Amino acid sequence: MSQGVGTGPEGSGQALSTAYDTALLDLDGVVYAGGSAIAHAVESLAAARAGGMRLAYVTNNALRTPDTVAGHLTELGIPTGADDVITSAQAVARLISEQVPAGARVLVIGGEGLRVALRERGLEPVDSADDEPAAVAQGYGGPDLAWGRFAEASYAVARGVPWFASNTDLTIPSGRGIAPGNGAAVEVVRIATGAEPQVAGKPLPPMHRETVLRTGAKRPLVVGDRLDTDIEGAFNGGVDSLLVLTGVTDGRQLLAAPPQHRPTYVDADLRGLLTGQPEVTADGDGFRCGGWTATAGADRLELTGDGEALDGLRALCAAAWTAAGDGSCELDGGKALARLGL
Repeated sequence: MSQGVGTGPEGSGQALSTAYDTALLDLDGVVYAGGSAIAHAVESLAAARAGGMRLAYVTNNALRTPDTVAGHLTELGIPTGADDVITSAQAVARLISEQVPAGARVLVIGGEGLRVALRERGLEPVDSADDEPAAVAQGYGGPDLAWGRFAEASYAVARGVPWFASNTDLTIPSGRGIAPGNGAAVEVVRIATGAEPQVAGKPLPPMHRETVLRTGAKRPLVVGDRLDTDIEGAFNGGVDSLLVLTGVTDGRQLLAAPPQHRPTYVDADLRGLLTGQPEVTADGDGFRCGGWTATAGADRLELTGDGEALDGLRALCAAAWTAAGDGSCELDGGKALARLGL
């Protein structure tokens, strides 16, 4: 993937599952939502695996262990081993292990997934700032994490103990809606101390490094639903990405994406792994994909033609991103998106 200014989604003459050796899949909004598999996910992943693509599941959620995540996926009909799951807890544990002595104590503000990952690196989880920790590790601890845990972190960080966070996602999806994520909890400690943590999770490089080390991927494809974690993480890692529209990103956000948030490919869901991707070509002052042509006007994006809605969206992306250059497109795309039902 080019790290310059993307001017539109790319095409692929072969199925993505054969063009890339490993899919690095986000979970919430891509594979499942609210604990249930997203439509077409199970059969699409089975077909990609049968065709030789390795599947790896990459999550910023540091609460659950790889064994737990693998068990959940297997129950959904997606056979998965713990080695196929990479978490931000693992990434932050490696980051900490590279900066503290072997066997060092680490104050844990989080759940079991973080404790397991630290032990895997030979570190000793502790619960009090008075246990002389060499580092503080903060990860999502679930809705029942006691307020006093943030105080323990604050005491240690204020004493100069190095502070690490698994990720800084401000929100996390739940079965009842959107809930505060680890990033919100990190803000509590930041406000109390004025300090800044080292962060491991998507979209930052430690998470990409952890994923590549654990999977051995040579031609990875990041698959996600969030521009600011999945797609930006792929950009930072210099690899290609597929955005699926089964999660949080909508058409308006996609058209306004700055360069680091522009995916290589866009598709409706995980069936996109099993197909090629249509070309978007320059057509006069606009861009054509399928039966649609998109142009950038003085104050809005224009769309003419007909055909598959996704082709229209791809053409609009090319027009918007080209007009925006290295910034965010501010042209109104609402009317064009409405034509596509998006």
